Amino acid sequence: MADQENRGPDAEAPTLPEPREYEHAAGGWGSVQGISRIELAEMAGPGALDTLKEQNKPGGYMCSSCAWTKPPNPHPFEFCENGAKATLWDLTTRRCGPEFFARHTVSELAARSDYELEQVGRLTHPMRYDAATDKYVETGWDEAFAAIGAKLNELDPKSVTFYASGKAGLEASYLYALFARIYGHNNLPDSSNMCHETTSVGLKKVVGSPVGTCQLEDLEHCDAIFYLGQNPGTNSPRILHPLKDAVKRGCKIVVFNPLREKGLVEFTDPQNPIQMTVGKPTKMNHMYLQVRSGGDIAALMGVMKRVIERDEMAQAAGEKRVLDTAFIEQHTNGLPAFLDTLKGTSWSSIEKNSGIARTDLEAAGDVYADAKNVIGIYGMGLTQHVHGSQAIGMLVNLLLLGGNMGRKGAGCSPIRGHSNVQGQRTVGITEKTALAPVDKYRELFGVETPEEDGNTTVDFLEGVIDGSAKGFVGLGGNLAKAVPDHARIHPCWRDLELTVHIATRLNKTHCMPGKESWILPCLVRAEKDMQESGNQQVSIEDSFSHIYGSIGKREPASEHLLSETAIVCRMAKATVPANPRVKWDEWQGDYAKIRNLIAQSFPQEFHDMNVRMDQPGGFYRGNPAHERIWKTDSGRAEFTDPSVLNSCGIGDADGRFHLVTLRSNDQFNTTIYGHSDRLRGLKGSRMIVMMSPQDIVNHGLREGQVISLATDTDGRDDFHRSVAGLEVVPYDLPRGTLAGYFPELNALVPLWYHDRLSKTPASKGIPVRVLA
Repeated sequence: MADQENRGPDAEAPTLPEPREYEHAAGGWGSVQGISRIELAEMAGPGALDTLKEQNKPGGYMCSSCAWTKPPNPHPFEFCENGAKATLWDLTTRRCGPEFFARHTVSELAARSDYELEQVGRLTHPMRYDAATDKYVETGWDEAFAAIGAKLNELDPKSVTFYASGKAGLEASYLYALFARIYGHNNLPDSSNMCHETTSVGLKKVVGSPVGTCQLEDLEHCDAIFYLGQNPGTNSPRILHPLKDAVKRGCKIVVFNPLREKGLVEFTDPQNPIQMTVGKPTKMNHMYLQVRSGGDIAALMGVMKRVIERDEMAQAAGEKRVLDTAFIEQHTNGLPAFLDTLKGTSWSSIEKNSGIARTDLEAAGDVYADAKNVIGIYGMGLTQHVHGSQAIGMLVNLLLLGGNMGRKGAGCSPIRGHSNVQGQRTVGITEKTALAPVDKYRELFGVETPEEDGNTTVDFLEGVIDGSAKGFVGLGGNLAKAVPDHARIHPCWRDLELTVHIATRLNKTHCMPGKESWILPCLVRAEKDMQESGNQQVSIEDSFSHIYGSIGKREPASEHLLSETAIVCRMAKATVPANPRVKWDEWQGDYAKIRNLIAQSFPQEFHDMNVRMDQPGGFYRGNPAHERIWKTDSGRAEFTDPSVLNSCGIGDADGRFHLVTLRSNDQFNTTIYGHSDRLRGLKGSRMIVMMSPQDIVNHGLREGQVISLATDTDGRDDFHRSVAGLEVVPYDLPRGTLAGYFPELNALVPLWYHDRLSKTPASKGIPVRVLA
């Protein structure tokens, strides 16, 4: 391919294609129209509107989409576009029952896209895979649980993995973890392994907490926000309200992200009649720095170079220092080593690795130096890299310099995805034995649990490939589609002896049945969960560590559905030996008794849980780092001395790009609601690759051309990974950075290409080459 830089001096420069963009603000009438489109498509009915009115409010239903907080004083409409889509999707009138499965073989269904599969509607009956006909056939619940329990008892427990998607409430999650350990393993990965596990590991290493240190009210007192690698307009739109309020009172938001995501550019509040009619959108950012893929470490180093320079200038002038020296001396460890590294890092290296000019990084450093209170907010754009843990360390370094940790208006705030993914980890769904309440299991139930750590998701997938994994139980999700390295993993998935799927809709993973396979349909959170003691509440945890009660009021999609909690209880009862202290039937009949177990297992955090979870704003389970108590090895917050300047695991080379995978505006994880990525000005096919106009020209490509991407492993393995049929779309991106959709491009991620500490797939910096 011809490169424009090699053309002769007299050659006429080609016209650059115009990058796609959305011409309006985030929010506004576009959000209203987006909700209306899904409501009409799903025909969810009047009950869905009643659910939306109560969504994220005390005494109501807590959204099954993102984990953003549920404020004590909610807006009239306390839901966002994607939260409404998730509710309407759950409450569809479409049905996927036995008659549908009778008409289609699994091989036929496997050829459909996830969108097409989920469009069939809600699952209505438990189904068993019949290999002779290659179809799922209707079964009864008793038959299903008896057969699953028998098969689990045939298998070595350590060859079985219990996966959780991040949506199930704390009650089902606590019992799921208990079931796994009584059965005989700690193989309890969840969707955090696929997304935010780097926070759980990396943040804990430096401040002693696996979760964010901020509270919602901190956003009311900050002067600056450093916002990295997250798209709030699509992934957590309700955060735009407190961000808008912060901007209006003078807070400066500095954004680091490869794409100019509209939610951090301008926002029209759908709940503000004036702004929706005659008003102007709120400009959201003070600076928007389009960092190249993996360039956050270098960018933050540049910001801190300026902060240190400003501190030195203040000392020379006899003014108040920028660094909080009292905090650093009392609460931190490792600053001298980091300062030596910072001093020895050249500006040229910082600019090259970040893709951002020195003047812009210095201006960002000035924002930090001039602020009294700074919050760092980040998403998976920061963490889903081979050195994502170090990137978290760099953000924490920046916050520690000014003492911006563990006080009002300051701290570190990761934005979580699934509504209860953080809570599932809190109550025991973890492969790490040290994080499980094993002593309480012994005290409460008289059981001894396995001592060795279990499988992460990557460990499980390696077992699928080499044959050591024999069984898979999925508490929600579409794991086979969400994972990396499809060409290696998918052919082996059907060799599993047992696959069990607790689900609400049909998806691609169900179309890869093991030798014995079951689909167990469950209620959605907005539906009534009638048990012996009445309609049951469940509880969830948000990304600020607040716990809320949630109750469904809609009629179930089918009389044959069971709750996630009931399914776990009945499967466990059919599998593990009877124990008079393990009361599966009693717990299924009254979820308050499960919450009592949670309170007994975690008394400091969950005491009086049944009383406190229904108070407005939920209850805060606490966070030592919020109180400047550091649960680290040193007992102090740790400065990180970085070993790299770019967090991608494979560096630059001629012709190599780094690919960032994204969600669209019509998507939640692997669930595709439609084919409109409105906030990026895109619609139609998801088989696209976004590329800077200059890169398109320089590589001899053209807008609309269909290309393939192939993984460039730099010789680290010889397996060929590629995705074909991708249309070139011009987009405002840094040179050398590409973007495309998750999960369609997951096939390009090698299983071994993950964060060094957490094993989270490095899906935001995949090394690829373009094949025309």
